This record gives sequence, C-alpha cells and structure tokens, in this order.
Amino acid sequence: MIITSLLDTDLYKFTMMQVVLHQFPGAEVEYRFKCRNAGAPGVGPLAPYVNEIREEIRALCNLRFQEAELAYLKTMRFIKSDFVDFLALFRLNEKYVSVTALPSGEIDVSIRGPWLHTILFEIPVLAIINEVYFRNTRKQPDLNEGRRRLDTKIGQLQADGLRELKIADYGTRRRFGKVWHEEVLRALTARLGTGALGQLAGTSNVLFAMKLGLTPLGTMAHEYLQACQALGPRLRDSQVFGFESWAREYRGDLGIALSDVYGMSAFLRDFDLYFCKLFDGARHDSGDPFQWGERMLAHYAKNRVDPKTKTLIFSDGLTVPRTIELYQQFKGRCQLAFGIGTNLTNDLGYEPLQIVMKMIRCNGQPVAKLSDTPSKNMLDDEKYLAYLRQVFDVA
Repeated sequence: MIITSLLDTDLYKFTMMQVVLHQFPGAEVEYRFKCRNAGAPGVGPLAPYVNEIREEIRALCNLRFQEAELAYLKTMRFIKSDFVDFLALFRLNEKYVSVTALPSGEIDVSIRGPWLHTILFEIPVLAIINEVYFRNTRKQPDLNEGRRRLDTKIGQLQADGLRELKIADYGTRRRFGKVWHEEVLRALTARLGTGALGQLAGTSNVLFAMKLGLTPLGTMAHEYLQACQALGPRLRDSQVFGFESWAREYRGDLGIALSDVYGMSAFLRDFDLYFCKLFDGARHDSGDPFQWGERMLAHYAKNRVDPKTKTLIFSDGLTVPRTIELYQQFKGRCQLAFGIGTNLTNDLGYEPLQIVMKMIRCNGQPVAKLSDTPSKNMLDDEKYLAYLRQVFDVA
C-alpha cells in the first residue's frame, strides 16, 4: 500500500479545502490527468499498470484521518475547528474516480464529483501513479546514484555566500517513491538544518512535516482560482473574487498569491495597491522566473510598497543551480523562498514522469488557466480558452 495516511499530501489541499467547506460547499468539479512527456525517450506507457493503480486508489479510499493527525492539523492557527471536525468524518469515495487504459498505451484518469469530496484525490493519485510506474520499471533502483546526486545538490547549497538561501520540498506528486521521499527529507534536515539558522525551510507534505518536525508550507493552487471562473460574479472579476474570498477566509494568514492563472500581465492588472499591501507576496510557477521577479519588484515599487517587505516564491521546475542563480539576482531586494519538487524527490538518473491533474470544469462550466508557459495549458474546450484570452486581454 503506497498511501497509508490522508496527511500524505500537500498543505495547500487542506487550505483550499477549508475555503471550499466554508464558501463553496455545493461546487461540482471535474479533473483530468495528463502526462506531459508521454512517449518521450525513457518514458514508458502507463496502461500496463492500470489494475495496480486502481487497487492502490481503492486502498486510499479506505483511509480515515487518525486522532493524532487531526490533533496535528489543529495546531495550525489558520485551520479552524469545524474543518477538523469535518475531516474526522471524511473519507475519499472511489466512485468519483475513473482510471482506464487507452489504445495509445497511456491512461485516462478523471475525477468528477463535489469539490469538497474530490479535492484530496489529486496529490495521492499522482504519487500512486508515479510509484506504481517506477516500482515496475525500475525494480532495482540505483539508490546510490540518487544519493550521489543529492549529495551534490546539498554541497552546492552549502557553498560560501549562500547561508541565507532557504529551500523547501515541493516534491510529493512526482516523487520516485514514498520511502525515497523520506530519505531525501531526512538527509536535507540533517545536513542543511531547519529553523532560523537552517537552509531547509520546510515541506509541502503534511505527513512528513508532522513526522520529521518540519514546517508545513503552502497556500493556494491553480484549481482554486480556476474554479472562481465559475463561482464568481463575472468572469473578468474572477481573479479578484478569488483573492478577496481567500483574504476573507484567512484574515492575513497564508498571504501568498499565485500569479500565473491568467498570465503575469493580467495578474498585475488585478493585483492593485490593495492586494499589494494585503498579501505577503506572490508565487511564480510559469514563464521566465527572472523576468517575473523583476516585474514583481517594479510593480511593488510602482504601488509605493517596499519590495523588501514582500516575499517572492519560485517553484517552477527548479533545480539547485537555477535556484542559486535566482537567489543571487534577487537577494537583498526582497524576501525569497524556493520550492523544489521533482529535482529533489525524483532524481535517480531516470526520466521522471511529468504528470499533472488539472481541474477542467466547475459547476458544468469549462475552467482553465492561461499559463505563461503555453505547454502548461490544459483544456478540452478551445472556444472557452479563446473567450478567456479575450476577457483577460491575453495575446
């Protein structure tokens, strides 16, 4: 059994789920799976493992939150008691998930149902697909090569002048396996240190945060702002509606805004003086990170907000060398945070699966993101995508 705890997921799933419980409990959604590098060299088909994936999802749906897990969630100041009470009764339902093999050798995974009851599927299902694939295709993984690569990364981070550079683990969904994920985190904790003087800021994985005494990290994901396209008063105001609904829920906590659902230009048009002051910073997840950072700093300055009081979070396909480059460009000009995913938890010398699970409908309406990296767009309704571009003035 791959997933043995419902906490084995990213924190932002719980923070979004709490908003759904309190503000959008009746929302119905649909998610669709995609392997972005299917058929690439070194990437094999997933269809042979459909039955194994289904069995793991069935086991996932038998899990319940344990008392110790609920008590841990209660320690987070932004998690409300009624939400924890709801989780005490919660379980995932297999009827909302469909996994089928395609003639191409790939798989189709769709999740349909109430948002409140499907939101926790994404991360563990992706982790299951990854681990099932790799334990079948790499029966004797070269862990020593993985350790050598990890050792190199840690050495790079410990170089002179980088003491203030802090990284976080964002690698649950695309990890090589759960056991390897824990080994990576233990090595980072032991050698980089945690807390004010350490270089490991924390992890997005709530289970490992609890188990290893790390800080759990996360705010919102794309699905939240995408869903607001169907839940808000009108489409053009959906991004503003999403940020205002978030602020209403968390009252200043979890103040990092995701910037790439409609592209950077549309984000900056909506992220006015009010939001510049209200939110603690913004997260980058597509497009050129150096240009993005410069535009964010210029935007804060234009709005008479001191950039040094704000945090820029970089999290798009980071490697340690790229992280160091970004740190060197922006250090001292703002507060910085870096979330590294696949390159930390799935770098053993094998081609990782670039798999995602994206929301494509909410309340029967198409929803989408207009990424600054076009290959990240995912939608099965081109007319809606064109309409979205028109509404948000995206070329």
